[in-house]
Amino acid sequence: MKIYSPLATGNGAFVIHKYLEKHLNNYHVAPYNPWQTLFPPLLMLQAIKYKKPDLIHTTPDYAIWSKLKRKPLIVTFHNYVLDDFMKPYSSLLQRLHYQTDLRYFTKQAAESAIALTAVSEFTAKLLQKDLKINKEVTVIRNGIDENIFSPVQRKPKNNKLKVLFSGNLTQRKGAHWLFEIAQHLSNSIRIDYTQGLRTNLKLPSHPRLRCIGAIDYKDMPDLYRQYDILLSPTVREGLPMAVLEAMGCGLPVVATDCSSLPELITESIGGYLCPLGDVQCFTEKLNQLADSQQLRRTMGEFNRERIENHFTLQHMITEYQNLFERIESA
Repeated sequence: MKIYSPLATGNGAFVIHKYLEKHLNNYHVAPYNPWQTLFPPLLMLQAIKYKKPDLIHTTPDYAIWSKLKRKPLIVTFHNYVLDDFMKPYSSLLQRLHYQTDLRYFTKQAAESAIALTAVSEFTAKLLQKDLKINKEVTVIRNGIDENIFSPVQRKPKNNKLKVLFSGNLTQRKGAHWLFEIAQHLSNSIRIDYTQGLRTNLKLPSHPRLRCIGAIDYKDMPDLYRQYDILLSPTVREGLPMAVLEAMGCGLPVVATDCSSLPELITESIGGYLCPLGDVQCFTEKLNQLADSQQLRRTMGEFNRERIENHFTLQHMITEYQNLFERIESA
């Protein structure tokens, strides 16, 4: 069975689908530049070039423009941001886009798909409720290559404790709270932040904030190993790769108690979950972890074990493969 996966580059979904391409025979990712979505019919022209696929597997936003007649479509929701809750964390143009064409495209994709999947229980329930979909949504959680994202022996440090924020500098990722969090941290802590793959911004200057720019994905395992804690003050996540990868590398995580994060992080055992936008809670938990190397090590070891037991790459690939085979034999 030949499977084609048309997908915009520069996001976590692209990483997941490239994993599938690498490990499944006859699975082909057909990448396109995100700017092409400004005129979606361009994706139809790309679809014409597909070499007679048996199945299309993609994300919901522009799936209907890549769908071929009489070819089954599987749609995977890697996140969901079209509901009213996300309005305060979206720009005016985003809100307009989400509530008009993108909502229509997503609804049409969900209705025309032969199968729907989501990367977390939270995402599956939310899209069914908000789009009023009666179809079953199969949850296939993201997985990582635990052999690549692995811990290293950490030596005691006398210099600053290093906290990593990994992602685009957007409100959805909670980047607008980083400066305030940094203001209340102990002088022994520094937050390093990436610029992600789709933003080229920087935060205001602060002695406990440092921009490390955009990082190639192949360099991410080594990057995580240089840090002591992952910080994720996010607003909404499907099942975040950055958190999974950091956990695989043995880092404790301080994140928002929202969306799918409780499905990943075990409160007070693998890290801490803070109320949305609660800067005081984030700073307290980071300061607390900074004061105890033993606590950081214990939490990191727990997270590594959790990845090995529940979020491996092979487990994810097997679940997708089983789904594709069920569709083929139906």
